[in-house]
Amino acid sequence: MTTYISENSKSFKWFILGTATFVTMLYAMAVTIAAIALPDMRGTMAATQDQITWAITGNIVATAIFTPLAGWLAARYEIRKILLFSVIGFMIATFICGISDTLEEIVLARFAQGAFGAPLPPLCQTLVLGVFPSAQRTMAMAVWGMGTILGPVIAPTLGGYLGELLNWRWVFYTLIPFCIVALLMVIATVPIQKNKTKELFDWIGFVFLAIAVASLQIMLDRGERNGWFDSTETYVQFFICIFSFYIFLAHSFTFKKPFINLKIFLNYNYTLGLILIFFFGMLNFVPVVIFPTILQELKGYPQSIIGILMGTRGLGTFLGFFIIALIGRLDPRFTLTIAFSLQAYAGWYMSTFNIDMTFYEVGLASFIQGIGVGMAWPPISVLTFATIDNKYYSEATAMFHLIRNLASSIFIACCVAVVLHTGQINFGQISSLVTNWNEGIMFNFARENSDNFSQVTIANLTKELNRQSLMIGYINAFKLFTWVSLLTIPFLFLIKKNKDK
Repeated sequence: MTTYISENSKSFKWFILGTATFVTMLYAMAVTIAAIALPDMRGTMAATQDQITWAITGNIVATAIFTPLAGWLAARYEIRKILLFSVIGFMIATFICGISDTLEEIVLARFAQGAFGAPLPPLCQTLVLGVFPSAQRTMAMAVWGMGTILGPVIAPTLGGYLGELLNWRWVFYTLIPFCIVALLMVIATVPIQKNKTKELFDWIGFVFLAIAVASLQIMLDRGERNGWFDSTETYVQFFICIFSFYIFLAHSFTFKKPFINLKIFLNYNYTLGLILIFFFGMLNFVPVVIFPTILQELKGYPQSIIGILMGTRGLGTFLGFFIIALIGRLDPRFTLTIAFSLQAYAGWYMSTFNIDMTFYEVGLASFIQGIGVGMAWPPISVLTFATIDNKYYSEATAMFHLIRNLASSIFIACCVAVVLHTGQINFGQISSLVTNWNEGIMFNFARENSDNFSQVTIANLTKELNRQSLMIGYINAFKLFTWVSLLTIPFLFLIKKNKDK
C-alpha cells in the first residue's frame, strides 16, 4: 500500500500538517464531546455526580497510561500502521460508547477510546516536527494546535444540537464520520517508513508506571467518598502508587534500555517545558468538565445552548493562536505571562458567579480562558522541543502528552472533590439556618403552618439549598483554578532567552 502524495512533492509537508491537525482534532473532540452529555448520561445510568465523571477521567487515565507507548511503538513499527490501527480502534470504541447502557459499559468504552486515541497526538506531533525545518516550527505548531481548537468548537456545538434533538448517544455517533475521514487522510498522506529497529519492550517499566498512574487517579477520584485518609482504601492506593513509581524509577535508572529514556530530562528546555505543560494540562480541561454540569443541573440550560457556550472557548483559543502568529517573535516569557494571566483572570471572573449567572457571563469567561489556552500552547510546544535531538522526538512527545494528560486527570479529580466536599459543608451550614426562629423563612412561608410544611415545600426548599451549596462548591473550584494559574507565572522567568534570534 502506498500514499497518494509523494514525499518529494513540495506540498508534502503541508499535507502531513493537514492530516496531523485533523487527527489531533479527532482526539480533542472525543475529550470535550463527552462532557456535554454527562448530565443526561448520569440520569440514564443512575450514577452519582462523582461516578459519572469517570466517563471523562477514565478516558484521560487511559490516555495517560498508554501515551508513553507511542515512543516505543514509533521506534519499532511504522507510524502509518500505528495511526491506522489507532483510528480504527478509536472508531469502534466510540460506537460502543454510543450503545452503552450502564456506567460500567460507558467507562470501559471510554477507557478503550482513550487507549486507542493515546498515540494520536504524540505521533502527529512527531510527524510535524520531522517534516518542518526549525525556522518554520513555530508556525507549524500553531497550525497543528488548531486541531485542539476546532475540536472543542465543533464537538460541543454539533454534539449538543444532536444530543438535544435526538439523545445523548448521538453525541458519540457524531464522531464516526470524522473517524472515517481521518482514516482516509492517513492512508493518503502518511508515508511508509522502512528499516525500523526491533527494540525489546520494557514490560517492567511500563507495568509499574501504569499501576502508579492508575492507582493515583483512583485514589483522587474515590478519596472524597471514602473520607480521604480516614479510609484504609485510600492508604492502600497511596502506598501502591508510591511503591510502583519507586520501582519504575529504580528500574529505569538501572536498566540498559528502559521504557522511558531518562536522558531526555537532562535537556533544560525540555524539562522546563514539561513543568509548564503540567500547569497547562491542569488548567486546560477543567472548565470543559465543570460548566456542562453547572449549566444543565443548576440552570436548566438545554444541550444546544451548552454546546454554543462551550464553543466560545474554542473561538477564544482560535483568537489566541492568531495573536501568537502576530507576536510570536516576542520574548516567550512575555507572551506566556499574558496567557496565564488571562487564565487567572478568567478563573477569578468565574469565581464571582452566583446562581443567577447569565448566558453572556458564562460565554465571556469561556472565551477569555480560551484566549489564554491559545496563547500558551505554541510557545510551550516550541520551547520544549527546541533543543531535543531528532532521534528522541517519539519518546519526548509521548512524555510531553503523558504529563499534560496526567495533570488534567489529577486536577479534574481535585476540582470535583472540592465541589463535593465544600458543597456538603455549605449544605450543612445553610440548612442549619432553616428553623422556626429564622424570620426570613417565616416571612416567605407565612401562608403555611411552620409546623406542617407540605412535602412539596420541603422538597423545593431542599432542592434550592442543594443548588446554592453546590454553586459555592463550584466557586471554590474556580478560586483554585485562579491560584494555579497565578502559581505558573514565576516558572516563566526560568525560560532562557534565545540569543540566536
